[in-house]
Amino acid sequence: MKIPHPVQYQGSKRNLAATILEYFPPNIQTVIEPFAGTAAISVATAFQNRENRFLINDLNKPLVNLLRGIIEQPEETANAYEKLWHEQQSDSIGHYFAVRDEFNRSSDSQLFLYLLARCAKGAVRYNNSGDMNQSPDKRRKGTLPATMRKNILGVSALLKGKCEFSSSDYKVILKQATKADLVYMDPPYQGVCGDKDSRYYAGINHDEFIESLAELNAQGISYLVSYDGKTGNKNYGEKLPKMLNLTCVEINAGRSSQATLLGRKEITIESLYISPALTKRLSQTQPKKARQLTVSESCYA
Repeated sequence: MKIPHPVQYQGSKRNLAATILEYFPPNIQTVIEPFAGTAAISVATAFQNRENRFLINDLNKPLVNLLRGIIEQPEETANAYEKLWHEQQSDSIGHYFAVRDEFNRSSDSQLFLYLLARCAKGAVRYNNSGDMNQSPDKRRKGTLPATMRKNILGVSALLKGKCEFSSSDYKVILKQATKADLVYMDPPYQGVCGDKDSRYYAGINHDEFIESLAELNAQGISYLVSYDGKTGNKNYGEKLPKMLNLTCVEINAGRSSQATLLGRKEITIESLYISPALTKRLSQTQPKKARQLTVSESCYA
């Protein structure tokens, strides 16, 4: 059985989830995702039959409301998608733009699901006003309703009744973490964006993020961060500093889709940072995994 995913969201860690979960310790009280996106890590964790609680947070409120609908009201969410999908048949392009305009006015999460399934390359884009402005994929009409329903019901079966949802600044969420929890962070990909990038609803400040990680270290909180990487000889973003005392491993994320479009065969490598508290926790509960950690000096600033 495959892990269900209603939306093939660009930037989602669904394809790397199995590798990331290798660094999850047992006996986690709550898995906290301050930058949840489509909550691929929470879904994958629940798929492994872990009896965890989940805190799903993202500053993008319509996205969080969509996740809440998928998990807590799956039939209603699937029905709304099916209705929108069938309504597009006579003029799919015009229908998409009409739905997008209505979404930008109302922030209706059910409209958002259709747009995510239908937009070009599964890539959301926002203008300076925060409105979604991505165009439709003209080659296809989005996920078939039956497939979408199956994935929605699958995610709901894994997570219903286990989640808390919020749309707050990540720093507010981090203050809720305890030593029994695990925080997984996949902040806006800072390789090509500053505080604002069209691919993200909002960016973050690099220095403030480092300060937040230092505070987590001082409190003994276990966390993982997917933060930067490289494709070929090109590095993306500022690296996290050595003073945080993080263990860093490099994960092969496969061939870069952008490089492929340009006729190059380049592999994307992403950095996964492991907090001191989590490294210690792994050494106590999974000593073999802790011994196998390979540190790459190229991860650090």
